[in-house]
Amino acid sequence: MNKFVKIIFLSVLIAGASSEGYAQKRKSTKRTTPKTTTAKVEAEVEAPAAAAAPVNDSLPIPKVKKSLRRDEAVESTTLKDRIPLPYEHLRADDAVYRHKVWREIDAREKINLPFRYAANEDNGNQRFISILMQAIQDDKVTVFANVDDRFTTPMTKSEVASVLSGEEVTYAVYGPDGNVTGTETKRNEINLDSFYRFRIKEEVIFDKESSRLFHRILGIAPVKRIYTSLGADVGDSELFWVYYPDMRETFAKYDVYNAKNFGGRMSWEELFESRMFHGRIIKTTMDNPYDLPISAYQSYANK
Repeated sequence: MNKFVKIIFLSVLIAGASSEGYAQKRKSTKRTTPKTTTAKVEAEVEAPAAAAAPVNDSLPIPKVKKSLRRDEAVESTTLKDRIPLPYEHLRADDAVYRHKVWREIDAREKINLPFRYAANEDNGNQRFISILMQAIQDDKVTVFANVDDRFTTPMTKSEVASVLSGEEVTYAVYGPDGNVTGTETKRNEINLDSFYRFRIKEEVIFDKESSRLFHRILGIAPVKRIYTSLGADVGDSELFWVYYPDMRETFAKYDVYNAKNFGGRMSWEELFESRMFHGRIIKTTMDNPYDLPISAYQSYANK
C-alpha cells in the first residue's frame, strides 16, 4: 500500500513539472508588440513649412523721439485720457430734413492754419495729416480705398504707403571698394507739408423733436494733385478715406494749436464738432439727381 502511494505521488510531481516547463516555454516564445516611443512619433510628424518672409507693412513717416524728461511745467496726463462725448440719439422719424454734403478744407486759409501746425511733441508731430497717419500706423483706424466714399474697400498699411509715397524702389548698395555688394528696397519718405487739403463727408439733419440742426461728419480724406510719370496733370484725388467716428477717440487726445487765444484750449474732436473750420462745399445731394460734383454742373448742362 505504501509503495502504491509513493508511485501516485511521484506521478503527480512529474506531471506538475512538465506543465510548468511547457508554460515557461510558451511564455518565452510569445510575440510581443514593440511600443512606439514619443520620440519616434514626433520624428514621424511632418515638419511645418517655413514661415513666409514678413511684409514691410508700415508707413514711411518720420519718427519723433520722446523726451527723456517731462517737457512741461504742469501735469497733463489726464488730458491724454480724454474721451469724446457720446452722440445724441437721432430717430429717423424725427429727421424731417437730411442731406449729405461734401466739403474741401484748405489748410492754407487763415482759419484753417491749425491743420498745418508742425511742432513735435511726445505724442508725435502735431500736423493734422501726421495725427491721421499715426493713427493708421498704430492700427487705431481702418483705411478705405478711394474707389468710393462709402467705406467699402479696406486697405493695408503697405497699400496706404504706396498711395502716399509711391511704390518701393530698389537701390544698389556699394562697398568701400566701389563694387556692388547687394541691394536695398525702401520707400521715399513722405513729405508731410505736401498734404494741406482735406475733404469731409457729412450729413446735415434737422431734428424736429429738439428743433435743432445737426452736422454729423462721416468721413475724412486727404487730397493731393496727381501727376503721371510723364508729368501729365490728372487732377485732384482723394488718397483714401477714414471713418470719422472711428477717429473721434484719437482726435480727443490731441490739442489744437490756437495762437490767438492760449486760454481757449480745445481738442481736434471739439474743433470738428464745434465747426471751428472752413470748408468749401464741392458736392451735395440736394438737387443733384446725377450725383455730380458742383464743378461738373455747367459742363453737364452744356451737353
